[in-house]
Amino acid sequence: MSGDDKPKGKSRKILGLIFWLVILALLTLVALSLIPGKAPGQSILSEIFAPRAPSVSVSEFNFDVGRERVFANAGGHVAAVGSLGLQMLSPDGQEVYRHAFRASAPAITENNGFFIAYDIGGTSAFVFNTAGILSSIDTDGIIVSASVNKNGWFCIVTQARGMHRGTVSVYNSNGDLVYLVNIGVGFTLAAELSPDNKNLAILSMAEIGSRITFYNGIDAHKDDPDNVYNFTNEIVIDIDFISSLNLLAISTQALHLVDFSNDASAKLLKDFDGKRLAGYTHNDRYIAVHLYDYSIGYSGSTVTLDFNAEVLGETEFSLEIISMVFSRNTLMILRSDGLMFFNHTLEEYPAPVIDILATAAGRVLAISDDMALVANDHSAVVIRRGEDN
Repeated sequence: MSGDDKPKGKSRKILGLIFWLVILALLTLVALSLIPGKAPGQSILSEIFAPRAPSVSVSEFNFDVGRERVFANAGGHVAAVGSLGLQMLSPDGQEVYRHAFRASAPAITENNGFFIAYDIGGTSAFVFNTAGILSSIDTDGIIVSASVNKNGWFCIVTQARGMHRGTVSVYNSNGDLVYLVNIGVGFTLAAELSPDNKNLAILSMAEIGSRITFYNGIDAHKDDPDNVYNFTNEIVIDIDFISSLNLLAISTQALHLVDFSNDASAKLLKDFDGKRLAGYTHNDRYIAVHLYDYSIGYSGSTVTLDFNAEVLGETEFSLEIISMVFSRNTLMILRSDGLMFFNHTLEEYPAPVIDILATAAGRVLAISDDMALVANDHSAVVIRRGEDN
């Protein structure tokens, strides 16, 4: 054999080895494509090359406040109110403080780091923040509702025992009573104080529908309101100040923006077109409503819009919507099959449906754009949605 034949024989062996390695790799890929993966309908091969979903972590928060628990959040601190009192936990789940009191129907509202906890049908209300209890109020009448504004001023709506007359008491951040209104007509449902502490709006039920009475300058000790807006044949269930003179009114039929800058007037933001209101939430920029079709099951749609009545997104669901809440830029929807994250245009974040406590949970609470508390009377977990990998 000549010297030139040796390199040729060596090259043929290398090419042969490469050929068999390619064949082996192809057979391996075929085998991986036939082996089922973790996800239904997916093979191991497709999961290897598919984009990786964001990581999701779940941790338990331990609350000990009795039954009928409700929750609110400020800066990652979570407050829970139940039949045995209130409790504050830090963002890492450690107890900050607790306060014991009895409540048959506990309720809580938060605004800018201030919380007000109260007993619907009872006589006890507490205003607090992450530092502790700021005010403790015992009312003469039974409490219907309460609210707190961004400065820690708060309103309590009470009803005289055995009577239909409602009373709205306004307190400053020190817990001092600064204004009181007796409502002699209709049933008083709620009261809200404007962000600048100057204006008071009161929601009442009337014979013809709903009524919002507006007091401009609550320190004037006036008996008569400055403006009244009537919703004829419409039931308003919630109100909230968007600015000092503009009020969001949510009815069972539509969303309205009521302007009290001159004569009271209302702008229609969204008509529900005969659909049934199943849930709503808003922050200072966006509103989300879920509307059920009048049909069998839970078919319906979720719509997001801004305060200029511009529809930002819409998506249809066929499963029950248990709870929904807006964080700053994230809409969290707790469905009967689990928790989902969306942006304000209802584009779903690339995270799987999280089925923790899906059927047992009663409420989702936004802690941040990427963190939610899902809870019921027996357990509470914090779900953190990780970044894309």
